[in-house]
Amino acid sequence: MAASRTNRAIPRRAIPRRAIPGIGRAATTDLPVLKPLTRPVAGPTATQWLANLPWWTVLVLMAPILLWPFYVQAAGKFTVMTAFGTLGKWVPFLFMSGFLFNILISMFAMLFGTLAGAALGLGQVSKFAVISRPSWFFTQLFRNSPWLVILFIVLLALPFEIVIFGYIISIPDWMKAVFGLSLPIMANISEIVRGAVQSVPTAQWEASESLAFTRRQMMWRIILPQCFKRMIPPWMNWYAILTMATPLCSLLGVEEIITLSRQAMEAENNHPELLVPFYSFALVLFFIYCYPIARITIALERRYAVKL
Repeated sequence: MAASRTNRAIPRRAIPRRAIPGIGRAATTDLPVLKPLTRPVAGPTATQWLANLPWWTVLVLMAPILLWPFYVQAAGKFTVMTAFGTLGKWVPFLFMSGFLFNILISMFAMLFGTLAGAALGLGQVSKFAVISRPSWFFTQLFRNSPWLVILFIVLLALPFEIVIFGYIISIPDWMKAVFGLSLPIMANISEIVRGAVQSVPTAQWEASESLAFTRRQMMWRIILPQCFKRMIPPWMNWYAILTMATPLCSLLGVEEIITLSRQAMEAENNHPELLVPFYSFALVLFFIYCYPIARITIALERRYAVKL
């Protein structure tokens, strides 16, 4: 009890309160402090001004640009409707004599390229270096060369006519175009055949050898039948690419859809308004023809995909 009374008797020392500058006493420094803004606020920037504009302002500003071509056409007395009406007169001619000729060129080029490419691809997998090395060389040469360059070389290299036993046989330009387009197709088909043959599991080769099959019997009875399904999707893909590349023949003077479109526009006094309708018509035809091929190719790839 004495100790507790003694503790109570001890007075609590007063803690001096320190004066805080600016609160308890006057500030003694001239350091800058945050003060209320007294100057007038500047106006919005150009970006803020544009951002605050209503959505229809862009349409109003773009309207003169969008309407300018129509004004020019009206001033030239040749409107969009007139241009499409002119196209309507040439549609049968462009389709029958132009686009169908593109399809004919693509079919012949694909036929010759497939036959030559299959032989070249089998030559690449040959055991004889005399056959495999030249096959590899020609495959890489035409596979990695621009198609347009090949077409110009074929045009200048092949004669316009040949004489056989006194008979003159003329070579038309479209046949040169078929031959020129078949060369890169041949090289790519060769790679497809080589890849398909080499993708067959080695167990198939070993099983064929154990049954005493010859190399020829193995290829024709065991290996190639398994390769056909794998080669169909890329083969169709290259046919679509070839079809879309046939307008290159117009540079050789072949009368296909692009060449005939230019001739038709020249017959209509070369109005600039005819460019979009005529070339759009060619674009639509190629799309309608090639898009189903692309979809079928994708479906076949999924169906014949190698499942490990």
